Amino acid sequence: MGLRSTHPYFVKNSRVKTDNEPVADNIVWSIAALPVLTTAMSAANAKIISTGPLPDNEARWIKLTRINYRDANGTPRTWESAERRTRPAGTEIDGVGIVAILEKPGGKEIVLQKQYRPPIDMVTVEVPAGLVDAGESAEQAAVRELREETGYVGVPTETSPVMYNDPGFCNTNLRMVHMSVDMSLAENQNPKPQLEDDEFIEVFTVKLADLWDECKKLQGQGCAIDARVGTLAEGVLLAKKLAP
Repeated sequence: MGLRSTHPYFVKNSRVKTDNEPVADNIVWSIAALPVLTTAMSAANAKIISTGPLPDNEARWIKLTRINYRDANGTPRTWESAERRTRPAGTEIDGVGIVAILEKPGGKEIVLQKQYRPPIDMVTVEVPAGLVDAGESAEQAAVRELREETGYVGVPTETSPVMYNDPGFCNTNLRMVHMSVDMSLAENQNPKPQLEDDEFIEVFTVKLADLWDECKKLQGQGCAIDARVGTLAEGVLLAKKLAP
């Protein structure tokens, strides 16, 4: 997993179910070769210890850049930008986001994750995601990341154009890859993530039709909603409103 396991934009954090803990019907827990985590060791316990300036020569993953440019009127200006250090040479994207849909008789469900994000000091609700490796296509990266992070085996069905995460702040980008997960396959009956010892991800599923309401519920429980998840939820809501 290399860079993906420790990169600050793709840090993984979660909790593994204990034997005595009930599981809701729409929850899939990530079980990995890790010590059994108790509630006291859950992502809710993660917190910032300290913060401080980061010298450029100590930064492994990102760098700050001063951009000199001319605006639409020809006036010289400067811009401050954050950039990744990890994009493979010759690759047009940094990573992928994955819209993984479980095909179930009772309705389609989307795979989501909870993990602690130090930059905002909160547990976030996200779609599976990760950085691309050298020589990988977006689809290949998505298949690999979905298997590593959730244990599910999916088939890419559609890939988005290149999308920029926050172009007023940084140059990071990705493609969203839509994937179909056939729940009749043996490998998807008891999915097991392939996590490293310092990776913790809580994987769960939500009925796609209920995504908007579930996001509001999760936010009310103290979770931060990643913009990609929120945008998908808005799309589902708009589709309902625009339906004849």
